[in-house]
Amino acid sequence: MRKRSAWLAILVAVIGAGCASAPPLAEVLRAPAPGPTLAFGVETFAFANENRVKHRGKPDLYANWCFVMARAVTQFHRFARFDPTADPLTSEEYTERVRQVTARPPWHPELPPAERVVFPGYGSLHELSRAQERAVKAGLTGRIASWFHWTNWRVVYPMPRLQQEAVARETLAELQAGRPVQWLVTNLPTIDLNHTVLVYGYRTEGDVIDFAVYDPNDREWPGSVRFDVPTRQFWAMRLYDVKVGPIRAFRMYYSPLL
Repeated sequence: MRKRSAWLAILVAVIGAGCASAPPLAEVLRAPAPGPTLAFGVETFAFANENRVKHRGKPDLYANWCFVMARAVTQFHRFARFDPTADPLTSEEYTERVRQVTARPPWHPELPPAERVVFPGYGSLHELSRAQERAVKAGLTGRIASWFHWTNWRVVYPMPRLQQEAVARETLAELQAGRPVQWLVTNLPTIDLNHTVLVYGYRTEGDVIDFAVYDPNDREWPGSVRFDVPTRQFWAMRLYDVKVGPIRAFRMYYSPLL
């Protein structure tokens, strides 16, 4: 009984973490929606995380990197800069600089330009990852660790709608402050979606909030996740190879514990 109570206390603490850090949803929605926090197709990767089922037998399969890729977009947004006028580096040097960027915790504040890791010869992450795909992939690490992040267990528990509203509210507050937000998304108990996306913008219409997301599985088009305010529920509207339907969302990589 004591162990159960202890775990319940931890669960409640995780569910409520951050709830007091953002104002009420109605108050957040009164503020005008800002522009996107990053540019899709510029500050995102030119390659995709690949589906093992759809690409079975592919010799250079790049699968199960979605958590690392979404996190890395935030890390590049905060800790890297590009200088297309400078002389390019070797592939090995680009790999090392990718590792320098992704070694920084994604919840740390943005670095000033003078302190950022510089990528000479390219104007954006998209350009770099298109021309130096192999080098960039070699610099991305932590795939297996991302599978076993201790908060991933949240997907197996039913979460109250109040908690889902808190995710929407905190995400809006972060976007209004100019910071993209990484989500863990799932539709369990349906074995269809256990994935991550990076939210970088939103628009409102009536009682719904449409979040624009970078889906690592889709290099060509932005995704869309809707939050229905009256029912306090998220809906997958456009995610790669996912049917339209209700999902749950949880914030990721925004503190040392979460």
